[in-house]
Amino acid sequence: MVKVKVKQSQLQYLTIIILLCLSSADESHLTVDFYSKSCPKFLDIVRETITNKQISTPTTAAAALRLFFHDCFPNGCDASVLVSSTAFNTAERDSSINLSLPGDGFDVVIRAKTALELACPNTVSCSDIIAVAVRDLLVTVGGPYYEISLGRRDSRTSKSSLVSDLLPLPSMQISKLIDQFSSKGFSVQEMVALSGAHTIGFSHCKEFTNRVNPNNSTGYNPRFADALRKACSNYKNDPTLSVFNDVMTPNKFDNMYFQNIPKGLGLLESDHGLFSDPRTRPFVELYARDQDRFFIDFAGAMQKLSLYGVLTGRQGEIRRRCDAIN
Repeated sequence: MVKVKVKQSQLQYLTIIILLCLSSADESHLTVDFYSKSCPKFLDIVRETITNKQISTPTTAAAALRLFFHDCFPNGCDASVLVSSTAFNTAERDSSINLSLPGDGFDVVIRAKTALELACPNTVSCSDIIAVAVRDLLVTVGGPYYEISLGRRDSRTSKSSLVSDLLPLPSMQISKLIDQFSSKGFSVQEMVALSGAHTIGFSHCKEFTNRVNPNNSTGYNPRFADALRKACSNYKNDPTLSVFNDVMTPNKFDNMYFQNIPKGLGLLESDHGLFSDPRTRPFVELYARDQDRFFIDFAGAMQKLSLYGVLTGRQGEIRRRCDAIN
């Protein structure tokens, strides 16, 4: 048997290394009560902020939900989409696909951050604020409640070039969408569940008008296609013209989006694709007849998305302002 002698100084060094590793592991662990001691009023402050904003601007929930997806899906939930461009850098929010993000999503996060900085300076990350604000906003419009694990950190970088071709487009074929979601670890069913976010919010006319012309409106209910043509007749002169994604219950989070698609009342090409593709159609039909199942699956997919590519522990930073890197 060989005996190994270890000096006291070496033992102390090894002990320090082990403690540092354990400390790092603890810091990297996200928990639902992450701010229970450092910022005990965190949830209350966010809830008050989003309630006031949603009451004054009912489109806030949909705006924040879209902002959350555009932040998380490309490279992880790190609040990089909130950063403003500078003379030396074009940030994510100024990439072509993000230029149409509604301002109310940005505004509600900034309001919450301002209130939290007064209560708990340099403590709560912008990425945690987005995740909780979206969850609470969805609840205010009838959506499901789900737990959010906290402890994310904010990215130190935000570059327009890093989101190119990483976000779904309304005109994408279902095969391309499936591949995109699969590359992020999401199943076909989770993709369809997340598509149910279109039950609230709106889309600009430029995203679908080419599909509702009189000579080619395949998949659309004829009366619906005619109504869309009239609503968007002046969109070239007014690019802000838009239509609700769900024309039946536009401000309520429910399963009406899935009920609309088989009736030809889907708005975007990708909406119609979900029903025409045999890989996704069974889930559209499932969620159309069972709202409870849709809520359960949507909540699970949102929880999963909220954990995608997060920064924790010593990674990233806690921004003092959500629109600027420290």
